[in-house]
Amino acid sequence: MHRSRLAALIIDCQTADLGSAAKFWSQALGYSEQRSSDPADDNYVALETGPNDLHMELQSVEHPSRVHIDIETDNIEAEVNRLEKLGAKRIEKIRTWWVMEAPTGHRFCVVRPQRSDFPGGANQWKE
Repeated sequence: MHRSRLAALIIDCQTADLGSAAKFWSQALGYSEQRSSDPADDNYVALETGPNDLHMELQSVEHPSRVHIDIETDNIEAEVNRLEKLGAKRIEKIRTWWVMEAPTGHRFCVVRPQRSDFPGGANQWKE
């Protein structure tokens, strides 16, 4: 058995100026920017949502701008396998997560638990 649920909305920004994009989305949505001091996170800016709210983040990307979702799970491989059986396909493994593509062409990520209240409200799946 493993669990999963919707974790995040990620705003992919095809821009050389992620700071301006973060300022716009921060002001548009009413969330403060939260920047990491880790240089590995230079392409990311989180928006400060509540501890049990959806995580929201901007990332600098090479592909056209879009919004994608993250699904958090306590077993990435089991969740990826479950989603493949539904018709999704693996695109790329990045760090600890998988970029997937739904049969509709939408990209999404399968990630480790992101919110502090996981597994609250998560679906339980038999493997």
